[in-house]
Amino acid sequence: MVKGFIFGVLATMVVGLLVAYVGITQGLLIPANADAKPSHMERWAASRSLDATIKREMPTQSNPIPPTDTNYLAAIKLYGENCSVCHGVPGERPSSIAIGLYQHAPQLAQHGVEDDEDGETFWKIKHGIRMTGMPAFTRTLADDQIWTLALFLKHMDKLPARPEHAWKALRVPVALAPRSALPSPQPGSTSTR
Repeated sequence: MVKGFIFGVLATMVVGLLVAYVGITQGLLIPANADAKPSHMERWAASRSLDATIKREMPTQSNPIPPTDTNYLAAIKLYGENCSVCHGVPGERPSSIAIGLYQHAPQLAQHGVEDDEDGETFWKIKHGIRMTGMPAFTRTLADDQIWTLALFLKHMDKLPARPEHAWKALRVPVALAPRSALPSPQPGSTSTR
């Protein structure tokens, strides 16, 4: 009787794994298209994995870049060149690129990441976020440039006058999405920040 029970449990597990394998390899369980709504399980797994990886790998040091006008202005220039196309700028609609991304890139001019730890923001910029539009900048930006961006993002809601003026004057270097293409806010939706 115990052998039969164990065999039944093992057989159920094997069949379940086989069904999952076929479902995944045939594109039935996890859609690959960026305009498909992900399942609750997919969102849960991606979120937990991201949170655990960041917690384990992010630097714990304080940001080594001092909060000066010069550093803020350098960061705003870096943001305009590398981030604005997806994450937006003050007073403008998201770009056509930002609208087409899945996960939708948070529009940082409206919903910043000032409450994130410096190391978390540094990690996200340096390593990117897998299976989203967030690229890894590890090969294109030096660590001090990434820390400079992290400094700006941490303080973007309370900048000194000169950097604030530069931030408000920044424009997205690509076409903006037509108003009809803007996504409707989803109740209870979460972002990857």
